[in-house]
Amino acid sequence: MQTVLEKLAILADAAKYDASCASSGAEKRNSLASRAIGSTEGMGICHAYAPDGRCISLLKVLLTNYCQFDCHYCVNRVSSNVPRARFSVQEVVDLTLGFYKRNYIEGLFLSSGIIRSPDYTMEQVVRVAECLRHDHAFGGYIHLKTIPDADPALLDRAGAVADRLSINVELPQEASLARLAPQKNPARIRRAMGGIRLKIEEAKEARRESRKAPRFSTGQSTQMIIGADSADDLAILGTARTLYGNYKLSRVYYSAFSPIPDASKILPLTRPPLMREHRLYQADWLLRFYGFEVEEIADGSSGGMLDLGIDPKLAWALQHRGQFPVDVNTAAREVLLRVPGFGTKSVKQMLSSRRWRRLRLEDIARLCRGVKTSMPFIVTEDWRPAGGLDRLDLRDRLAPPAVQGELFA
Repeated sequence: MQTVLEKLAILADAAKYDASCASSGAEKRNSLASRAIGSTEGMGICHAYAPDGRCISLLKVLLTNYCQFDCHYCVNRVSSNVPRARFSVQEVVDLTLGFYKRNYIEGLFLSSGIIRSPDYTMEQVVRVAECLRHDHAFGGYIHLKTIPDADPALLDRAGAVADRLSINVELPQEASLARLAPQKNPARIRRAMGGIRLKIEEAKEARRESRKAPRFSTGQSTQMIIGADSADDLAILGTARTLYGNYKLSRVYYSAFSPIPDASKILPLTRPPLMREHRLYQADWLLRFYGFEVEEIADGSSGGMLDLGIDPKLAWALQHRGQFPVDVNTAAREVLLRVPGFGTKSVKQMLSSRRWRRLRLEDIARLCRGVKTSMPFIVTEDWRPAGGLDRLDLRDRLAPPAVQGELFA
């Protein structure tokens, strides 16, 4: 019989393929005030990063890596020849509390393979969270991976105790999902996501009217596997835009496909460059916080793929040199956000500072770490680029230095 530590080694490793976890949506709870266990205010054996840069430590495990589904890209599929393990509800509860009390983690991310039925599996997952919340007054962060085929009543119970829910769309194209995961139904996935969105909005409205109204998860997220099918970057971003618009997702996560043991012959033999995943996250940020459209990001791409050598904002700016340089002392916020090297926080500080005095290059250097990238695109009180935007080698000059690749990638 396996020990808890042996189970943990298997089920924590199996959970690493799911990227869709971060605790940025958690409500602020302080155990000192409630006399409960755990809080979500401090710095967080998985590390997730919130949009404000906080590093959050989570116990990230599967309830079990047994799964009756046979998705080609999943290491836990029924036909996979991997060691199997299964936690009881109480074992996950005890691990979470034990790790939290030792200050190893800030919360729990719990997913599971499908065993017996979607309803049975979801019931087990929900029982873990309910036991932590109700029986142990656990105030830490809880993120539950939900199962779209489960009874909506179970999803309601999950939302009542979790800070964040997620349902993975898995792949960016429905045709790919039908080919690689024929037991999963895109329509049911989206219906479940729509139901969660409605419950979140209803709960927020009720909480505005009464602080005593029942709470529900503060948001939901999803994950797309990148490189397991033929979808290009612009198709992926187009799917992300639809998901954000239709379901008000907190985050779309992009996970580069990784070759797995006993892989199906219809999967790629090698993983995509990890830089592709990074560029997709940068482009996603442009969509969400910088006012870009997918069609604009496409201007800096080639054949539907983002430039791996430079970030997508710089790629766009190089294709629209006629819109630069911009005067940091007079330009609108929307214009400043499109300057390479400028972030949302630095632009906010510029707008505040220039109310009192005209900004010089040294001011921009103090506010932006990427000022060297920004210099050809801006005008300050004491700086104007001298024809730099016309250089044919401008991309090469601004691109980061090449990095030695992995020998055994």
